[in-house]
Amino acid sequence: MRRRTVTAGNLEELLQATAPAPASEQSAADTPAAAAPPRREEHGLRTEFEFELPRGYVDDDGTVHRHGTMRLATARDELRPQIDLRVKENPAYLSVVLLSQVITRLGGITDVHAGVVERMYATDVAFLQDFYRRVNSEGHTRAAVTCPHCEGAFEVDLSGGRLGES
Repeated sequence: MRRRTVTAGNLEELLQATAPAPASEQSAADTPAAAAPPRREEHGLRTEFEFELPRGYVDDDGTVHRHGTMRLATARDELRPQIDLRVKENPAYLSVVLLSQVITRLGGITDVHAGVVERMYATDVAFLQDFYRRVNSEGHTRAAVTCPHCEGAFEVDLSGGRLGES
């Protein structure tokens, strides 16, 4: 039996995806442009994870992009930055190159390159580094946390949802 974590942020999406569409909407939903891209799964393995940045990336037009998708890293993804000249000159640049390879979407941006990651706020880069570690090391995006007021322990899903929800 597979266990699925549902956050309040994606509950409506899950209900809409599983509900049968009325006949009038089915013809519109059959067109590829109307269909939302599914989360990629290969052989039952979840390979893409959604996230929400704490601050958000501000592009040249002033648009803030907070929601994105990160895919699982391959060995090639982790080896490629080692031969990058920017990383050889500055080893701290490794995380910038690595994140730019595994982030598949950031808001409306589908071409996430090192320049985009360079211009992110430090808090967002730190969040993405931790998210990368969780997804690729532990295989999930949940974290055990403790309330600073009541000291109650609970689990939160780091992959997004609205602020204040667990």
